[in-house]
Parts: sequence; C-alpha cells; structure tokens
Amino acid sequence: MTVQLPVYNELNVVERVIDAAAALDYPPDRLHIQVLDDSTDESVALAAARVAQHQAQGLRISHVRRPSRQGYKAGALRHGLDETDGEFIAIFDADFVPDPDFLRRTLPYFDSPEVGVVQTRWGHLNETDSLLTRLQAFALNAHFLVEQSGRSQGGHFINFNGTGGVWRRTCIADAGGWHTDTLTEDLDLSYRAQLRNWQFVYLPQVVTPAELPEQMDALKSQQYRWTKGAAETARKHLGRVLRDPQVPAATKRHAVFHLLNSTVFVAILLMTLLSVPLVVLQSVARLRPAFQFASVFMLGFAPLMVYYHASWRWSGGRRGAPLGFVAQFLLFLSVSMGLALHNTGAVLSGLAGQASEFVRTPKLGRGIRGRIRRRYRTGGLGWLTLCEALLCLYALGGIGLALRTGNYGLVPFHALVATGYGAIVWYSVLHARRA
Repeated sequence: MTVQLPVYNELNVVERVIDAAAALDYPPDRLHIQVLDDSTDESVALAAARVAQHQAQGLRISHVRRPSRQGYKAGALRHGLDETDGEFIAIFDADFVPDPDFLRRTLPYFDSPEVGVVQTRWGHLNETDSLLTRLQAFALNAHFLVEQSGRSQGGHFINFNGTGGVWRRTCIADAGGWHTDTLTEDLDLSYRAQLRNWQFVYLPQVVTPAELPEQMDALKSQQYRWTKGAAETARKHLGRVLRDPQVPAATKRHAVFHLLNSTVFVAILLMTLLSVPLVVLQSVARLRPAFQFASVFMLGFAPLMVYYHASWRWSGGRRGAPLGFVAQFLLFLSVSMGLALHNTGAVLSGLAGQASEFVRTPKLGRGIRGRIRRRYRTGGLGWLTLCEALLCLYALGGIGLALRTGNYGLVPFHALVATGYGAIVWYSVLHARRA
C-alpha cells in the first residue's frame, strides 16, 4: 500500500498532511508514504524534518525530490510510481486531512478485480469561515452528493477527483499511466481507465476533509485549472467516447454533459453581453410577444433549484429554513455568473489546445497552531479585474435602461450579474490589500 502526497510550496499545510498520512491505521510493514515534493521554498526543510521524524519512529516514508517540476502534479505522481512497489495508491493533496480509518474503509471495495478506483467525498475544514467558502462548499456538495452519486448509481462514467481516493496500480498502467497534456490529469486518466472497462466505486458516506480556498486569486486559479482541464479532456476524449460501440448511449450523453459542463460560462458571458441590447429591442412593440414567449425558458431554473436543494438538504441544510437555501442558491448563482469572464477564457483556451502552466491552489492552513505562515498571491489586480468591474457597470446600466423603458423582464438577470461581478471585484481588491 502506497500513499502519495504531491506538494509544491505548501508552507502552511505540508506538515499537517504528512502527519495525517502517518496516522493512517494500517500495518506499518505494508505501508509506504511518499512525499512527492517539487517545492522551491522553505517548505522543503519542513517536509524533510517531518519525514525524518516519522522515519525515526519506524515508518516507511520517503521524501521524493525530482530534478525539475516537469509535468507538474501528473509528472510527480508518475515519478513516484517508479519508486514504490505498492499495488494500491492512495493520493492526498496538501490541504487534505484523511481520517485514520480511511484505508480500512476504502480498500475492501477492491475485492472485485474489476474495480480500478475508489473515490470518497470531500469534506470542508473551513466551510463556515466566510461567504466565499460557504458558496464553494454549496457547489462542491452538489457535485459530490448529487452528480457523482447519480452517475455512479446509473453506471455512467465518473471521475477520480484528484485526491481523496485510491487507485489500483494495474489500472493506472493499463490505462496508459499519468499523462501531462491536460491540467486535469485526474479526469483524463479516469476516462482512459473507464474506456478500458475498469469500474469506479464512489463512497459518499466516506468523507475526507480538506481546506477550501479563502482568497479570490486562489479560487480563480483553481477554477481556471478545472475549467480549462475539463475542456482539454473533452477535446482529447469526447470523440473517442462517442465513437466507442461498447459505451451505452445514455453514458455517452452523460459524458457529453460531464466533459462540456464548463462551456456554460461561455453561454453566460454571451447572455450578459446580449442582454442589454435585448432591453432596447423589447421596447419595439411588434417584438414584445416573442420576448414574452421566450420567458417560459425561465422555467429552466426549476430543475437547477431542485438539484441544489437536494444537495443542500443532504449536506445538513436545516429543515424549515427555505429562505436559507434560497439566499444561498441566489448568491451562488450570482457569483458563478461573475466568474463567467474568467472561466470563458479558460474554456476557450482548453478547447483550442493552448498549453499553460499548472498553477496550484495555495492554502492558508487555518486552525494550525492558530497562525498563517504566509499569504499567497497567484495573480493581481489587472485588466481582468477592470473588465469584471466594467461588466458590473454594464449590468447596472441594463437595470437603469429597464427602469427607463418599462421593460423589467431582464432585471432579475441583470441584478444577479451585477451582484456577481461586483462580489468578484470586491473580493479581488480586498484580498489584494491583505496579501
């Protein structure tokens, strides 16, 4: 049994994840922990000291350093496999804190030789720290409680989520190993493995806690990687999935929505840009019936609300508090719209096959000895923030135009867009000042 911990300049959390891996309840003579450390800062010394401490206690743990960061996380995982003999490979990102019984609860599902992956649900160590972390948890809970559970129960393709799961080594090898040509190496390998008929087991009842990004630039870097990586994987595998005669038609449909779900941001951005001219067009009398008929498409929000309400309830949403859900849903929807400009660039870049650097999502290590060693900034206030501010003003202009012309149909949409872009800009400025 091998546990891989890929880390890169995680000064705030590297010791915590090493200690959590060392505390796993598993026979020490059958466990190998690899700290796959590509770091270039002072966290290298912290990791080395922690590894030496656990080695002195008799644990088989290695501090693996590569000559270069080639291939980023996928390259580190691939390099680590060459230096271990474990048949099962558990992977935890730097901000994860698995419970001691994690391996005891996941490994029994590999009794079937067809099972290649066991994935657990993510928990949230800092969900209640801010509005930003609450909204992220709201979205991730929907993915893990509804989306992943539904695909798994329906027998459709799901994905290893990059961490908090266990791979069978022979599955990795049979699927071609870790590739470095997408930013979501986890999604890429997941599709290759399932196209080779490996089965994935998803365990929503096993929760692996992790830390959510607390700074806007960290959230944006994570969003960019996820949305671009999904588009890259769609470009790489969607045609193969659709052509494969062994893949059921229903699974193909699910795969289309799964791999192309990030393109929704392109649609939201186009809707935003076209919405203000539509207010003007609505004032033309002969076009009003068409716009009134188009309003029925607002019913599309109904299944979306059902989807998120289910996850809200299953993740602990209080009974008898519908306004709590409605407020959270609208805020989440608004902030998601505010990320449309940023994520559209990621989607188009991924579909075009443009290469880019793997930018990690830095964490602050909340709750570790009550302090933060270092705050990180992955970006800054530049042209993107300016464009987001202009789009906020653009949506506010749409509201003003509606009040002037008496065409109020798009006011709710413009209010959500203005609030979303306003929140993104406000958090960007706030966190830039704190960094």
